Amino acid sequence: MGFEIGIGWLTILLFGSLALLLALGLPMAFCTGSLAVIYLYVFGNGSVLNMLPSRVFPFMTDYQLSAVPLFIFMAAVLEKAGIIEELFDVIYKWLGAVKGGLASATVVACTILAAMVGVVGATEVTMGMIALPAMLRRGYDPKLACGALLAGGTLGILIPPSVMAIVYAVVAQQSLGELLIGSVFPGLLLSGIYIGYVTIRCYVNPSLGPALLPEERVDFKEKLRLLRNTIAPILVILLVLGVIFFGIATPVEAAGIGTFGALIVCALHRRLTWVALYEAGMATLKATAMVMWIFFGATMFVGFFIVKGGQTYVSDLIIGTGLPAYGVLFLMMAVLFVLGMFLDWVGILLLTVPIFLPIMKSLAFSGVFGIDGVKPDDIPLWYGVIFMVNMQMAFLSPPFGYSLFYLKSVAPKEITMAMIFRSAVPFLCLQALGLSLCIIFPKIVLWLPSLVYAGK
Repeated sequence: MGFEIGIGWLTILLFGSLALLLALGLPMAFCTGSLAVIYLYVFGNGSVLNMLPSRVFPFMTDYQLSAVPLFIFMAAVLEKAGIIEELFDVIYKWLGAVKGGLASATVVACTILAAMVGVVGATEVTMGMIALPAMLRRGYDPKLACGALLAGGTLGILIPPSVMAIVYAVVAQQSLGELLIGSVFPGLLLSGIYIGYVTIRCYVNPSLGPALLPEERVDFKEKLRLLRNTIAPILVILLVLGVIFFGIATPVEAAGIGTFGALIVCALHRRLTWVALYEAGMATLKATAMVMWIFFGATMFVGFFIVKGGQTYVSDLIIGTGLPAYGVLFLMMAVLFVLGMFLDWVGILLLTVPIFLPIMKSLAFSGVFGIDGVKPDDIPLWYGVIFMVNMQMAFLSPPFGYSLFYLKSVAPKEITMAMIFRSAVPFLCLQALGLSLCIIFPKIVLWLPSLVYAGK
């Protein structure tokens, strides 16, 4: 028989221990998993210990999760194909005559890559090696160049195919197809906000992002010729999204189709070698293993907390504040933002969604400023997308935002960590603006899924 302890003290002890282990630099998966086992033994009993396999096994056998390694492998193969360099070359030659054109081209390239790879790290590192030196050579302000690259790279977790959407769909028991379709407009909205910000700043102060010199520009005929290099990868994007959009295939089947398409693109670029396939396979194995171990550890951790009454305790705390529905949502978004400064998105999703989503479902979102609200049945989908938008901020928020360190790993020596931190701040504010728009105007998220899945 385990020791008895009040849920308030248990919450402090449990999350305090987690914070301590993370501060010591231990991996998230092993922190949550080991703490779950220890606390189950100390404060639980034999029957509670049976919860461990019952929490882990459903994830091991969940069909939708098979899309995770497929999309990651697709990303790795496309990266080996060298299409990132070609895409950036095409886009910057199209936009080079515009002030801030290279920075805008970086965001556009990142948006297209997000629809191909769905992985932030690959986009940030590769674009950091290609786009950042190109912008610095042409006299771009380093903070603007770094900021555009950082913000554009984070679109990979939002624009489909998104690994985060797959994980959220499994945890929240939400339709993956609806979630992928619902994240299209928010992703494009954020991309447009970044491009608008860069363009306005560079036209107000041209020294921040000068246009390409006349001798570096190409004529319209050459621009059209360059577009040939983008046909194959863009067809892969349209194929993957199209079969989901028109209901021809499930998202998992679309992941398989996309992976096959990526292999064809790689072959067309004469990069389909055994070495490339081996490296792509190993990258997939490592990334998938990391995600799944975090799954197992966090689900045991949250499962123990829920069994001991933690979900009811947190729900009572939040609702007990007396805040209206949108106030509660704002509080949740603030908590997610703070967590994003220290944890990765997988851990945050698995720790918070099982607790926050039931609270969201119990509230009525009737709209603000006279704008239509959200129907109860649409709340899980709406919350899922705004959760993903919020998690983009986690990649940029100091001190431990992943994108900040991805960029630093490939940036020239003159780009300091402090400079990268400062460059992220304006784009963090733009992400907060995009998040606010998705909350105030829920149709940004819900309109397209309602169109695609009408009558289903």
